[in-house]
Amino acid sequence: MKILVINGPNLNFLGIREKNIYGNQDYEYLCNMIRDNAKAHGDEAECFQSNHEGAIIDRIQEAYSDGTEGIVINPGAYTHYSYAIHDALKSIENIPKVEIHISDIQSREEFRKVSVTAPACDHQIYGHGLNGYIEAMDLIRMSAG
Repeated sequence: MKILVINGPNLNFLGIREKNIYGNQDYEYLCNMIRDNAKAHGDEAECFQSNHEGAIIDRIQEAYSDGTEGIVINPGAYTHYSYAIHDALKSIENIPKVEIHISDIQSREEFRKVSVTAPACDHQIYGHGLNGYIEAMDLIRMSAG
């Protein structure tokens, strides 16, 4: 199974920004954890990160025809206002999608409680730290079969 993991703005600064919220592990650690989990299940995982909305949309659209079988996405701040990312996710309905957030977005600032991208996904996981990515990959695997 080919799983695409998309991370939005500032996720490349894991281990640097707000360690009390996002932890001490850096982005490379996260990607290694994801790839190791995929390999252990006989899967392939690609980590993609961009601080640019258009690049994220382009990668989602590429997933339509590149053999991607599941998407895990942490849209970062775009979660709360990117109808363009919502529409891109919605346009690939044949690919299972899970939205992930490292922190508990429901216990933070008011604006973080609203996700405009979650309705275009099959599931949403938040507040489980980096392990939420593994949970999301498991949900993708279950939906496949």
